[in-house]
Amino acid sequence: MAGTSSLGIVVVVLALIGSTQAQLQMYYYGTSCPKAEQIVKDYVKQHIPNAPSLAAALLRMHFHDCFVRGCDASLLLNSTTGQAEKNAIPNLSLRGFDFIDRVKSLLEAECPSVVSCADIIALAARDSVVTIGGPFWNVPTGRRDGVISNITEALANIPSALSNFTTLLSQFNNLGLNTTDMVLLSGGHTIGISHCPAVSPRLYNSTGPGGIDPTMDSEYAENLKANKCKTASDNTTILEMDPGSRKTFDLSYYSLLLKRRGLFQSDAALTTDSTSLAFINQLLSSPTQFFFDEFGKAMEKMGRINVKTGSEGEIRRQCALVNS
Repeated sequence: MAGTSSLGIVVVVLALIGSTQAQLQMYYYGTSCPKAEQIVKDYVKQHIPNAPSLAAALLRMHFHDCFVRGCDASLLLNSTTGQAEKNAIPNLSLRGFDFIDRVKSLLEAECPSVVSCADIIALAARDSVVTIGGPFWNVPTGRRDGVISNITEALANIPSALSNFTTLLSQFNNLGLNTTDMVLLSGGHTIGISHCPAVSPRLYNSTGPGGIDPTMDSEYAENLKANKCKTASDNTTILEMDPGSRKTFDLSYYSLLLKRRGLFQSDAALTTDSTSLAFINQLLSSPTQFFFDEFGKAMEKMGRINVKTGSEGEIRRQCALVNS
């Protein structure tokens, strides 16, 4: 082509190589820290059976991290002024920071300054879910750690338990996730616990009789008020997000949605959209393995949100602190 020099072609080729290298890849640490993924897996297999509720906590940590600045472990950073992501209200109930720190210390002993905290979160979330009998998914690695953590961004970007469908979908779409991704990732609520502030507005301050949300099954709501969230101000009582099945990764969460027994407004919202509702019905009419496979694909997709690779960010030596 006229006007094209060989130098120009070389520059284009180098640019393409650079962009390819900047992507996540399976077994990224195969040469730099060959035992990295096994160290994470072994630690998870050793400890999660004794504290299975941590699987849900680590899955939630991965989700909350990826939704703010991408999957860069910015959630783990401490702030001397209380202005980091972990100080935001949606993150105050997160657990597992010490678990990640212990894995990090093992990896630092094996391969100093090689494995990112962001990759540790992604691997630990997957391995802990597998350990309790949940789905496996691929976790390509090569993420680098961010150096900025902002409480305001966490408040703005982490989906709220009180959100309606339109708000939720907008937040997911902004990160390249679609309706089916949202339904699948919400399925993570099949394990784990929450607390009354996430549901109390539906029980005490809504438009139905007695302040109950009319979109919530009245028997379920009355039971919650009588036995769990006995006052609108209760902020300590523990609630199962998937009552009777919270330790098992299964489809019962979706069955409860169709019975109007989703705990959060954001759960109930999934049944208010025709596309979302149709997919919920598809999941429930399919073998559990279909849910596992599709959940895994959505998790791998989420794990790629705005990742930092190449020369971006850093590899933190301690997950709670940027390198000095």
